[in-house]
Amino acid sequence: MDPRYSPEAEQYRSHVRDFLAANLPAGWSGLGALESAERRDFVGRWRQLLAAERLLAVAWPREYGGSGLSLIERTVLAEEFTKAGVPLGNDNDIFSIGMLGHTLIEWGTPEQKDHFLPRILSGEHVWCQGYSEPNSGSDLASLATRAELDGDEWVINGQKIWTSQGHNANWIFVLCRTAPDERKHKGISFLLCPLDQPGIEVRPIVNAANHHDFNEVFFTDARAAAANVVGGVNNGWTVANTLLAYERGDDATVIGLRHRDEWDRLVAAARERGRLDDATIRQRLAHAYCKVEIMRYQGMRLITDSLRGYHQGPESSLNKLLWSHYHQALTELALDVIGVEATTLDGRDAATGVGVDDLGSPFSTRGWFTTFMGARPGTIYSGSSEIQRNIVGERVLGLPREPRVEEGSWAQSRRA
Repeated sequence: MDPRYSPEAEQYRSHVRDFLAANLPAGWSGLGALESAERRDFVGRWRQLLAAERLLAVAWPREYGGSGLSLIERTVLAEEFTKAGVPLGNDNDIFSIGMLGHTLIEWGTPEQKDHFLPRILSGEHVWCQGYSEPNSGSDLASLATRAELDGDEWVINGQKIWTSQGHNANWIFVLCRTAPDERKHKGISFLLCPLDQPGIEVRPIVNAANHHDFNEVFFTDARAAAANVVGGVNNGWTVANTLLAYERGDDATVIGLRHRDEWDRLVAAARERGRLDDATIRQRLAHAYCKVEIMRYQGMRLITDSLRGYHQGPESSLNKLLWSHYHQALTELALDVIGVEATTLDGRDAATGVGVDDLGSPFSTRGWFTTFMGARPGTIYSGSSEIQRNIVGERVLGLPREPRVEEGSWAQSRRA
């Protein structure tokens, strides 16, 4: 691994910094410094600016409205935006641009690309992801939501859950079972479905910190155009895995930057409270610092390998295990640092109920409590730790696979 960036990359970094200096207001300290209404207004204006400057879908080819940037340029852009505390888009763009957009470019028909990609960039179509179900989380291929062809439309019935930002979306890409008599991986299709229709109900899921980030979605004879199958009928499992690869995005090094900012804020809180005199607190902070540095170097290694033509595969499970368990430990440490104050929540809430709070966020017991609560499910969502360890054991270390009990078609397994 070479932790240095090329001169060309550093030249592009200077270009990004000039863009930020020219377009951010004086005294800007990060998105976290804004109140919720100000935050929404800023993100809306910022997204329009990025679209106008072709900095919204930077990995897309230019013919589809992107910038066609290389991996190293995308990484540099994401790093500088993260350091400045500005987003790469709005909360749904990770699904609209980062996931669906890339997947359409790879698998979509010319007609699908011409119709959907411009509407993603304009913001007319706002997307969410319909994958998990109440009985199909880690074993996604066992999903039961069905779609049956009725003339020139698919009729969809079933339920999805943990739908991030579904309350802000007007379209959903949804995995449906279209051939129940096929083996379960082979009878799935990837459909594009409008949410704003009578047959769909989006219900909020409010977590223990009173945040609404997730939803459950119910389909009752909902309709999607027959032409809205991506990658071919019954080929949805392959398309779905393509999308999951894009879900990792260009954040290999960014995740370390975000966790380092959070660590710095916790050290400042510990110093203000005199907790750095406690040897145990110091030791736990030092251990957390080592983990953040490992994240940073791991991200740089992945970038270096990718530039050599290596595409990230099952090794990504190591990253998921690292940051999810780290963040649980770090937020537990945060409540220990705050002490009895953590029992009386005060101040502004965290911007999101999941993950690291935004750069520039002021200290508040309420904000740290929300971050603590949001870290609890980190070892479950995006693939539980048990599944990640199986992937590492079988696909990275080459250990024997666990016995597979499912045989025959999906319908037969359901009857059994």
